[in-house]
Amino acid sequence: MDRDDEAAFAQFVTREWSRLVRAGFLLTGDVGRAEDLVQQTLVKVHRHWRKVHREGSPYAYTRAALVNESTSWWRRKRVAENLGEIPAHADRNSRDAYAGVDNRDALIRALHSLPPRMRAVIVLRFYDGLSEAETAHALGVSVGSVKSQTSRGLGRMRTVLGDPSPTPSELQKNGA
Repeated sequence: MDRDDEAAFAQFVTREWSRLVRAGFLLTGDVGRAEDLVQQTLVKVHRHWRKVHREGSPYAYTRAALVNESTSWWRRKRVAENLGEIPAHADRNSRDAYAGVDNRDALIRALHSLPPRMRAVIVLRFYDGLSEAETAHALGVSVGSVKSQTSRGLGRMRTVLGDPSPTPSELQKNGA
């Protein structure tokens, strides 16, 4: 790789690091694991940087590689997640100063209760704001698969949350 490509890669990493780590956190549920995941992904992206950079959308390529790396890690580890209890939402006081934080925490816990591929669909659709077609392209699946995984994922999250029905806009608003 020449100096221009190295500089472009370094600039890309600097610009997108936080965004990639946040997506990694939403996929893994652990900041340290998310940072490791992003580093592993960036090593792989670096190998193909010239092609990725010239073809136009390095973030989309890296995001897809991040999701694939996360899925591979889960397949290798088969780690059971122990999420603890989800707080009850019915007794929340609307004046509770911590309700927003608790709601966000509950949404993240519900997100992490999903299988890795389903979680990836929810993260790409509602955190990254991709359309169904863009999500399907990023994951290499059909649009119908994205639709069904989205529906099932949101349904499972509603069940975990005691059915406060997180809407797509609520997911985006709370950053989950």
